[in-house]
Amino acid sequence: MKRTALLLAALLLSSAVHAQSYPNRSVRVIIPWPPGQATDLAARLVGEKLSQQLGQPFVMENKPGAGGSIGTDAVAKAAPDGYTLLAASSGPISIMPNLQKTPYEPLRDLAPVSLIATVPFALVVAPSFPAQNAKEFLALVRANPGKYTFASSGTGATAHMFAELFNSMAQIKALHVPYKGSVPALTDVIGGQVAYAIETVAATGSHIKSGKLKTFGVTTARPSAGLPDVPTLADAAEIPGYDCAAWVGYAAPAGTPRDILARLAVEIQKAMQSADLKERYIPLGMDLASNSPDEMGAYMKREQARYAQIIKNAGIKIEQ
Repeated sequence: MKRTALLLAALLLSSAVHAQSYPNRSVRVIIPWPPGQATDLAARLVGEKLSQQLGQPFVMENKPGAGGSIGTDAVAKAAPDGYTLLAASSGPISIMPNLQKTPYEPLRDLAPVSLIATVPFALVVAPSFPAQNAKEFLALVRANPGKYTFASSGTGATAHMFAELFNSMAQIKALHVPYKGSVPALTDVIGGQVAYAIETVAATGSHIKSGKLKTFGVTTARPSAGLPDVPTLADAAEIPGYDCAAWVGYAAPAGTPRDILARLAVEIQKAMQSADLKERYIPLGMDLASNSPDEMGAYMKREQARYAQIIKNAGIKIEQ
């Protein structure tokens, strides 16, 4: 018994020393999207802070393709030593595995580290749309089932998911019109060809502020830092429990030592306390977020289950 206790103490001491010495060389962060995309921007901003705090470079490597699955798979198959991380996000982690076969299983093949951002969305219509608030909007659409259309950046995209969930919880029926990206989708909402869309604050914010779009609320439980005067749809439309945001986080290959994951999470939490990071997030339409590896793991599990339910209820399918 005494020998076992001594061995456990030695292992704990070794683990603590290991965490304190990490990192002792550069850390590669694979971003499974092109430069300039939300995941890329958030990962780079946080990577800058981690480099400053830990004294080693966090080198960003863009590896886009196949909706984020190529870069995600590369990390899932990397050595679990803490020197290859993933800029993880809801698309390839929470949504895609529910829609098609992927070469990785997120909950099995990846070790969560921490969230680094949430991405709120906003319900928008053209200025000429006859409703003046969320309640009037719902009354009008409910009174005309199937008459109104909603745009999204593509079938199975996060915007599509959030709109389908909103329609279901609000008990409205509208026709989905998918586009190849948020820009053409919002262009047609502005022009009145499509009635409404639920798109990111990053994509809608400038149009709302310029008067090209009007909004009835944001999708998160709390107002967004990017649109602080806009109410939540949960309150404005009286839909308790409607709380949606895309997410961005850091993850590692499964099997990465827990002490390394914990150290990274603590450093990310420290980075999130800096005022300058918050200010840099606001124009990008993102809100600060951080949590522990266990909390992020539970969050990923809930998100994957929620999207599975949305997809099932709405009968969403994409061409393979």
